[in-house]
Amino acid sequence: MKIVAITACPTGIAHTYMAAEKLSKAGAENGHEVKVETHGSIGVENSLTQFEIDEADGVIIAADKEVDKSRFAGKKVVIVPVIAAIKDPLGLIEKTQAAPVYGASKQVEEKAYASQKRERSLFYRALMNGVSHMIPFVVVGGLLIALALALGGEPTANGLVIPKDSVWFKVNMIGSAAFTFMAPILAGYIAYAIADRPGLTPGIIAGYIAANGSFYNSEAGAGFIGAIIAGFIAGYIAKWIKSWKVPQMMQPIMPILIIPIIATIIAGGLFVYVLGAPIAGVMEGLTKFLEGMQGSSKILLGLILGGMIAFDMGGPVNKVAFLFGSAMITAGQPHIMGAIAAAICVPPLGMGLATLLKKNRFEKEEQEAGKAALMMGLVGITEGAIPFAAADPLRVIPANMVGSMTAGALAMVWGVTNSVPHGGPVVAVLGAIEQVFFFFLAIIIGVIVTALTAVTLKKPLTTIKAK
Repeated sequence: MKIVAITACPTGIAHTYMAAEKLSKAGAENGHEVKVETHGSIGVENSLTQFEIDEADGVIIAADKEVDKSRFAGKKVVIVPVIAAIKDPLGLIEKTQAAPVYGASKQVEEKAYASQKRERSLFYRALMNGVSHMIPFVVVGGLLIALALALGGEPTANGLVIPKDSVWFKVNMIGSAAFTFMAPILAGYIAYAIADRPGLTPGIIAGYIAANGSFYNSEAGAGFIGAIIAGFIAGYIAKWIKSWKVPQMMQPIMPILIIPIIATIIAGGLFVYVLGAPIAGVMEGLTKFLEGMQGSSKILLGLILGGMIAFDMGGPVNKVAFLFGSAMITAGQPHIMGAIAAAICVPPLGMGLATLLKKNRFEKEEQEAGKAALMMGLVGITEGAIPFAAADPLRVIPANMVGSMTAGALAMVWGVTNSVPHGGPVVAVLGAIEQVFFFFLAIIIGVIVTALTAVTLKKPLTTIKAK
């Protein structure tokens, strides 16, 4: 068969390319011709031509964000989450033969795709769309701030201070400017995923209001929780207004004028007069609660955060912990991100080490994936452990979790802090980590725990094949 496919994950970093590789390899090994178009963080690559689409026997769309499906009208199309292409690529290829024809009729299409759409709820897709567009802003901003502090900071009684006449002070300002876009971009692209372009403007404005406490007389803003709520409110309001029946003469101005204005006024007004202050109060209370955590309570928080990071390796549970840590940086609690930064890299580094310690526990393909996992772990990409978890989830996921929980708890107890919303050894190299020695020690211990747990739980391949 000739198959064309699209792979796209929210961040466009790891899942996108892993899924593409799995589909291509499964196709080649089983006599199928598969071409995959990737929608990654650097844009669309390996684009499908109309001729290739016309010649294809089937289409696979493995995506956790919206992609244009109109060009596949009249073709058999399978629509699944991106993780499905990593777990069972050959099954998806074979599934295309019984897939519904996209665009056959509105009624048929709605029935045929109802079960597929349920697999990816609108809430998850919208949230991940916001996160994927937000991450470049917070990573670039955070790394610029860390770089400015590392190279231009001077030690004082109050920590590192950058002289105002230094070029690094300007670099720090640029980083801070990028960082302020976190909440508006998060909210804006959540709204965009719900209501398309009419939702973008009200979402960004509502997100800015949510993050800026001066609109509702609060010293602290509503943070990322407020931005998420603002994005969903703006998106659903815009979507509701889109459903209005209006005279034909008004239709051209609805998406560029009427919908954005009304949705912005309603969403913004709700935050200014109703939601902003209460949500900000919750965030202030959470900050004070974290400030008061000592001893065993810090260990518990580190264990919880580490477990969340490793549980689905870049999925929604991982992203919740990541967003929480990012928000706590701006709230003056960088030790939360310190624990997360240590936990993030443990699964790929741990599984990479496991493939080196006991090769007889891993297939040749997994041993190759181990080398890639080690590289991905160094730059804080948890998704590097996904190939192992997909092949053996009941053993690998617990091994990942126990190692990340160990690293997170140790980093929390040892007072590791991180001023950048990212993780892994790379952030220490860039100067974002305080207590660097203990940061690396926590990672090393966590990696060893994961590796030893994995090789203990996994049985030798000869034993498995003998059965």
